Amino acid sequence: KTTLETDLAPTSSLVDMSRSTEEDSLVDGPLISADVLHSAISREFQAVPTPCHAALLSLLHVVYVVLSMCVALLCVLEFGEKDVCASILGNVRGDSVIVFGKVCLWVLVLLFTGCVQHHHSQARRRGYLRFYRQTQGLKHLTLTVHSAGNVILLVVLASQLSPTLQTQMLIGILGAELLFALPCLIYYTVQVMRFNRERAAPDVSQEEDSLSHSVGSLPRETGFREGSNLHEVVEKQADLIEYLKQHNTLLSKRLLNLSAQH
Repeated sequence: KTTLETDLAPTSSLVDMSRSTEEDSLVDGPLISADVLHSAISREFQAVPTPCHAALLSLLHVVYVVLSMCVALLCVLEFGEKDVCASILGNVRGDSVIVFGKVCLWVLVLLFTGCVQHHHSQARRRGYLRFYRQTQGLKHLTLTVHSAGNVILLVVLASQLSPTLQTQMLIGILGAELLFALPCLIYYTVQVMRFNRERAAPDVSQEEDSLSHSVGSLPRETGFREGSNLHEVVEKQADLIEYLKQHNTLLSKRLLNLSAQH
């Protein structure tokens, strides 16, 4: 036993010496400047660029509906010159042109929804959890309206109605779809533009500011909402985990800042 203790003594002393050397190197190492830490803590606000995309999509939707009504009235219902329609459309039927345009518009809406989802996910990773939840339903609302319009349009085309009635119902579907989809895009654009105009700090920083200026108030936990179903519980837990990660990062940087100042 004495021999074993004698053999282990140099090893333990070497470990202690290496630990003390590492600690001395950390203490004596160069301190991080306060400007660098403050710039890391105060993140630069990044605006969500989707209002431009929403405005362009709204304009394309209005132009498509207007052109579709012109084609339906002038070329399908033959309220205008047949020669003009034949020279423009050729051998393609007017209702087929409207359906092809509807498919292209739906693809654009699908791409817009994917673009919105990408930018909103980026905003969520930057700590804007409330904004992500507030616009969560608006992101897919336009695509839902267009998809419902496509289903009704397919039902009308498969019903084999008379050409006049089918064209009238086609115009009605396109008009109703515009009346539902356009306000959704406008409301979404207003919400995102308001978020970009406010240039608010991430939710973690807002929570810190509200707690520092309020005395005796209980801290609010970001991500918690009323609700008891499983989906909302899982969503609240995910939001809380994201909040805690952001909060932990902020506290770590502040701790480094205090260490650098002292």
